[in-house]
Amino acid sequence: MDGQLTAFTAVAAGMVTMPGADFAVVVRNALDSRRAGVATAFGVAGGLLVHTALAVAGLAAVLVAVPTLFGAVQLLGGGYLLYLGARALIAAFRRPAATSDAAADGTPAAEGTPADAGQPAAPLGTARSLRQGFLANALNPKAPVLFLSLLPQFVPAGQPALPRTLLLAAVVVAMALVWFPAVALLVDRLGTWLRRPRVARALQATTGALLTVLGGVLLAEVVLA
Repeated sequence: MDGQLTAFTAVAAGMVTMPGADFAVVVRNALDSRRAGVATAFGVAGGLLVHTALAVAGLAAVLVAVPTLFGAVQLLGGGYLLYLGARALIAAFRRPAATSDAAADGTPAAEGTPADAGQPAAPLGTARSLRQGFLANALNPKAPVLFLSLLPQFVPAGQPALPRTLLLAAVVVAMALVWFPAVALLVDRLGTWLRRPRVARALQATTGALLTVLGGVLLAEVVLA
């Protein structure tokens, strides 16, 4: 039995399932629809594929060695997370709770209330959801550093590095392909409850705040560096 592979699998499982920007984006889009959530999940896995491929090819070392390039990726990643967080917060706070709750309960809206008040925005398309998941992960500048430092530790002495790192990279991507679609499907399964107006607003606000904080941290690291 390959003890190092087993240990790496456990480390990778903790790394993939740890709540963060990827988790928040998948949950946020899964609230929109099952298709949007699953597409976002596959986008996240695609971003991880890019990071692991860069680590295997050694290109991540270039990113780490060139501070200007690393800072540029941090700016892009932080800005994109702030953008997603702001959109989630706007969606959460501009939906009238009273009107939506009345509609959910089957209670007629008050006279003079616009017919479209409290209605959700247009559903996310598959391509847009896939792109959001991919960019949220691919623009994370800390991922290349993590994989560059982590993968070599699980290459046994005397073994060729390339086949082994390819295997380790495949383990990470495979876990992402299981975990994030599972999260999206669970959110959709609980959709009747999670999409109740007040609950949906709370989730939108929570994921929006999380994305905004994560984006702000990335930008602050660039400014304070």
